[in-house]
Amino acid sequence: MNFVERLKKDLTSDAGSRFVFVNNFEVERSWAVGEPTLPGAGISFAGATVNRMEEMGVLLADEGDVVVLKAPMDAEFAAYLSGLGAAAGRTVWAENGDPERTVTEDALASPGLLGDLRALADGRTFLMPLGISPAEESLAKETGLPLAGPTAHLCKTVNGKIFSRRLVEATGLRAVPGRVCETVGELRGALTELLAGGGRVVVKESLGVSGRGMVVIDGERGAARLLRLIERRGADAPARLVVETWIERALDLNYQLVVSRSGTVRFETVKAAVLRGGVHQGHRFPVELPPTAADELRHAVEVIGSALADEGYHGMVGVDAMLGPEGTLYPCLEINARFNMSTYQSRIAERFIPPGAHAIAATFGLRPSRPHTFGEVAEALGGLLLDVPGGRGGRPGVLINNFATLNAAATGSGGFHGRLYGICVAGSADEALTVRGEAERRLNAMTEARS
Repeated sequence: MNFVERLKKDLTSDAGSRFVFVNNFEVERSWAVGEPTLPGAGISFAGATVNRMEEMGVLLADEGDVVVLKAPMDAEFAAYLSGLGAAAGRTVWAENGDPERTVTEDALASPGLLGDLRALADGRTFLMPLGISPAEESLAKETGLPLAGPTAHLCKTVNGKIFSRRLVEATGLRAVPGRVCETVGELRGALTELLAGGGRVVVKESLGVSGRGMVVIDGERGAARLLRLIERRGADAPARLVVETWIERALDLNYQLVVSRSGTVRFETVKAAVLRGGVHQGHRFPVELPPTAADELRHAVEVIGSALADEGYHGMVGVDAMLGPEGTLYPCLEINARFNMSTYQSRIAERFIPPGAHAIAATFGLRPSRPHTFGEVAEALGGLLLDVPGGRGGRPGVLINNFATLNAAATGSGGFHGRLYGICVAGSADEALTVRGEAERRLNAMTEARS
């Protein structure tokens, strides 16, 4: 069975069921509503761009599946994926779209789309969101399509960093030195204790998302500054924080597992962050871990999966981990009760990355001054644009797996921040990194030359 068939079997007991993929990226924004936040920890982000990441779902869907989009796909990009044999499902889209709304919110505001989804209800069709919030529960109710995962409340609970921290402590997995702070009054003692050991400390909101809701404290002055701001709320005010020692020079890992409805646990994949000159380049796979760390990671999969099954959770799980400079594995920094970026690369990996090849899943941050067509992207990449399976046995190249995000933030007046997502494939890890660098150079040249 391929990845999607395995997921269907785990979550519906039927590998031949149909999924309607609803790719509501940054569902955490919904989960975090009403939760306490750190002063000054938030950063601005382009909601319009994040919301168009939903297009990645077209490369995840299998034959017979349906992908809900905010808008029709670009015709040139759709033709590229079709020619590559990378998109097997069909797409439907919201007739009432708003750039600042998630794909789920657009669907709920689109009577025509809701009618199309209701027509799919046949007892073997399930809504498969990236993550489940009250909006996805509403969509299930409106369409009559059952969700393939658990309740929004349980997903929010499991996704909290406090939940992860307490699971690690309760199960005996190796934990980064740290403490949970439920109230503002507990933070001062936690910072004092952890800073006494030297080094830096990180303070994280339990439901922070994508690097937001996190503050790194370098010493007593930084701690005093944060405490001065947050203690204005009063010692008994809720905080919902995790405070941990910062592990220097660690290798960031992310791995995926699936908890089935029957409680069985299955490991899927592990990927590692790639840095060049201290700048994040993407995630590479496959990853070869030291034997001891690999054994510990497999053990953690079983421990975490079993604990989540005991909570009643079933579904995809992403876990952030670290490999310290001495080879020490910290197997669970946080649990994501949802799909993550690795999920959207799973079907690509099976179909387009042959055994022995290496890949880097990359984000290309660009600064266009006007919208660009996919034809321009293809011309800029030239021979680097992957049109056959790559890596060992095929030529190295880049498979573009999201185009909508390039122009999502365009306003028609002046420059904007755009993104392209691609999988860089080659015969070795170093060569894949070289492909990534050359692709980025060519894409930046495109925006500079044609602006």
